[in-house]
Amino acid sequence: MASFMQMALDEARAAGALGEVPVGCVVVRAGEVVAHAGNRTLAGKDPTAHAELIAIRAAAAALGTERLVDCDLYVTLEPCAMCAAAMSFARIRRLYFGAADPKGGAVENGVRFFSAATCHHRPEVYGGIDESEAAALLKEFFKARR
Repeated sequence: MASFMQMALDEARAAGALGEVPVGCVVVRAGEVVAHAGNRTLAGKDPTAHAELIAIRAAAAALGTERLVDCDLYVTLEPCAMCAAAMSFARIRRLYFGAADPKGGAVENGVRFFSAATCHHRPEVYGGIDESEAAALLKEFFKARR
């Protein structure tokens, strides 16, 4: 588990080095990495280019299916509502995230997407994985921009 989150943290560092908000994601199936990505909203001039969406799209393409029922997703920051919805639609089995996001998160904070009656699929959720390291990346990134 920790090694996959470390890979997500590496993706986050790479995104931050490009000036993107440092969030990274890894999709895993049967202990093997299927896809990985960092945020690319600035590079792609695309507000939907969050690490989770890029990695989910790549995993679906690699596996040839829109249903990632036996896949786990590791991401360095609590997903927003858009990314939580994508995980639900993709049928992600388990979500592991690093830092909580009281402002923009939608899993344990905010709208709590997976708790909504209209949510058709709820992954198992495990938060706080390498939380201090993930949070430190974000704090340093935003501190440098102030």
